[in-house]
Amino acid sequence: MKAPLPSTGPSFLRTQRKPLVLIPACNRMLGYHPFFVAGQKYVDAARLAGAIALVVPSVPIEEIDALLDMADGILLTGSPSNVHPSHFGETVHDESLPLDPVRDGWTLPLIPRALSRGIPLFAICRGFQEANVALGGSLHQAVQEVPGQNDHRGRTDGTAEIQYDFAHEVEVIPGGALDAILDQRIFRVNSVHGQGVNRLAPGLRVEARAPDGLIEAFSLPGDTFNLCVQWHPEWQAAQNPISTKLFQAFGAACQAYHDRRRQPAPDR
Repeated sequence: MKAPLPSTGPSFLRTQRKPLVLIPACNRMLGYHPFFVAGQKYVDAARLAGAIALVVPSVPIEEIDALLDMADGILLTGSPSNVHPSHFGETVHDESLPLDPVRDGWTLPLIPRALSRGIPLFAICRGFQEANVALGGSLHQAVQEVPGQNDHRGRTDGTAEIQYDFAHEVEVIPGGALDAILDQRIFRVNSVHGQGVNRLAPGLRVEARAPDGLIEAFSLPGDTFNLCVQWHPEWQAAQNPISTKLFQAFGAACQAYHDRRRQPAPDR
């Protein structure tokens, strides 16, 4: 007689040693059919953080809390698509650029719910922009057209190595979460984004800026790990000491959250 297979439900996931990090997928048409997609580099980065990566398709809003019941961390990815400007009270500036309203429809409500639970959150590029919008901020739809701002878009005339090569420095603001993780005030990053923070959401703290003053990182101050960055630390993260520190800090926070959830309830 064969032994019964173990359960694969939420209680089973909570008993595993590694934390479970949810990675919301993007939505893409491949041929005539819709697909859920996520870049392999984000899964690899979650594994570098010591976590089990779970790519999640779009879910109805009423299922978000059930999903968060399983989560020990959230990794919001970059994407070719932009956050729809209707979420911060504007119309589309450039209709040739891709949008992903399905992703907007559930990641924007996901973000404040995750933060309210104390679930560690690491948001990258589009995820950085999503977090600002979800918490009440707004975006420049075309940073390169804003007076005084540089062109932060990546090159499209070469390989991924060229596109994700270092583009400019960022300066870390002293005394914040990023400063505590890195203990390094200036370092170089890649830059492949057209949108950027215009109005920072209330309560958020600037963690780093680009040479032109554009916000490159922010966090929501408190006891919960959360960090949102405009650049792409997941690109070749294992070969980049800055990226490695960021994902190790995220992974440690996810592990701590996971371990707290496994602790037995106190006696009454």
